[in-house]
Amino acid sequence: MVLRPPVEPMLAQAVESVPSPGTVGELAFEQKFDGYRALAFTDGGLVLQTRQGKYIQDRFPDLLAAAEQLPDGLVLDGEVVAWDTAAGRLSFDGLQRRAGARGRTAAALTTSLPAFFIAFDILQQDGTELLRQPYRQRRLRLENLFATHRLAAPWTLCPMTTDPVKAQQWLESWTEVSGLEGIVVKPMHQPYRPGYRGWYKLRRRDTTEAIIGAIAGTLVRPHLLLLGRNDQAGRLHPVGRTAPLRPDAARLVAGSLAEADPEHPWTGMRFAAAWGSRDLLEVTLVRPQLVAEISADTAVDRGGVYRHPVRLRRLRLDMTPQEVPLFGTGPG
Repeated sequence: MVLRPPVEPMLAQAVESVPSPGTVGELAFEQKFDGYRALAFTDGGLVLQTRQGKYIQDRFPDLLAAAEQLPDGLVLDGEVVAWDTAAGRLSFDGLQRRAGARGRTAAALTTSLPAFFIAFDILQQDGTELLRQPYRQRRLRLENLFATHRLAAPWTLCPMTTDPVKAQQWLESWTEVSGLEGIVVKPMHQPYRPGYRGWYKLRRRDTTEAIIGAIAGTLVRPHLLLLGRNDQAGRLHPVGRTAPLRPDAARLVAGSLAEADPEHPWTGMRFAAAWGSRDLLEVTLVRPQLVAEISADTAVDRGGVYRHPVRLRRLRLDMTPQEVPLFGTGPG
């Protein structure tokens, strides 16, 4: 069977710790990059397919031009990232600009924000579908592909190790580098199953503080918290929201909430139900006087706006909003 786009990618489930090899067998650990998941198909050219099945190759003319390095009949799974040449680092904001540009604008951005494809799996080679092969064999094929064809930037082989100690070092140290947010854990014996959450992802999480500016739910039964930080002028900016609160945490928060004053800075503001979603949350504004200690991963936009829901650790009744890190200074 020859694979044709669109193909649903295999997925990963978020976990708090590495699964026991006794339950899932020998494990491989890959670095997890903060980019756009994409499948690359070659057949006299290049097709880039997103996880949602959309085609985005016209947004990345530099990848199209570099497709001549790749043999035909190939399907790679990986992550598209963008390098900010001025800042000298990977940039998700820059990647969003690349993904939204076409034509001359897309071509112009290839200089300041060049794209890279970080390959971590191979689903087809020489027109032969490889989904049933175990990860161990697919990884060996992928490494041989890069070595045999001497693939170079923008084609990049995702770092992998079978050493849990090295993987832990990646999780604790490498995630301090912009663009790296954790590790993905894959059983070595596992075939590639489109749409199945058979991999495991661990994101580095840091503890910091934010101000509770609104809630979803009611004052007596909050469902989740909408968080903010003040800028240097004292104006509150949204920075994210929590995951749904546990019942005990909801009761604790409810006992400290106060109804918002008429001059609340978020009056009239709308909040998306999720990052990138057009659906809106029904929210209740509260007096921005409570400080929450949160656990958050490293996926942040400008100013430290969290793209994924954060976790409430506790209320910081000993802190004032003025002691919370300022908006625009990063995640804090």
